[in-house]
Amino acid sequence: MAATAIDEPETVEVKLRAVGPSRPTILRLPPLISVADLRRSVAHDRRLPEDRLRLILRGTTLPWGDDAHVKLRDGDSLIVAVAPKPPAKHLRDDDDNDDDDEELKFKIPQTTTWWKRRIFTFLRDKLRLPDILLMALFSITMKAWIIITMWFLLAPVARKYEVGPLYILATGFLIIILNLGRRQQGDVSAYSIFNEDFRELPGTFNAERIDRDLRAGQF
Repeated sequence: MAATAIDEPETVEVKLRAVGPSRPTILRLPPLISVADLRRSVAHDRRLPEDRLRLILRGTTLPWGDDAHVKLRDGDSLIVAVAPKPPAKHLRDDDDNDDDDEELKFKIPQTTTWWKRRIFTFLRDKLRLPDILLMALFSITMKAWIIITMWFLLAPVARKYEVGPLYILATGFLIIILNLGRRQQGDVSAYSIFNEDFRELPGTFNAERIDRDLRAGQF
């Protein structure tokens, strides 16, 4: 009895099942194909990114090697998954994060005197004060430090003579007055912003008001 040779089919039907809500599709492929060609064919058929494509055949993830081959059978199911994109470089690069954190740290100018640098190093390295507190401490001028020191020295004196509340109120008014600033020539006042026609306020006592009262016989 002569043996009957069974010719291997030129193509086989492979069912593609993508991870997600999409429907499975049928793809005809050669029975012996390289993994690279298989990945390329699947990416072209499903319009998926080839570089992030993962293929699973019969419970085994297919390798990435270009020389790897796989033997397909008619009716095989090929699971297709797309790997998520890697995080952005600034999120996964620890060195860049360290550099950014270093740039955000408070630093005193290079022209600062040596004793200020010693104090700054002691507060930052030894006491580990936060940057926001260091910024507040070293942003105050020497004149302001002298005023603050004098205020604390005079506070017990005000308490001794029982004028503590008056001392605090006077300090508050002094801070307000010193921070009022001066309006330069040509600058508009705050009221003029809401008074576009520059109308006179009711009850304003000026030369025009006196003239109107005289003409009306009110004087």
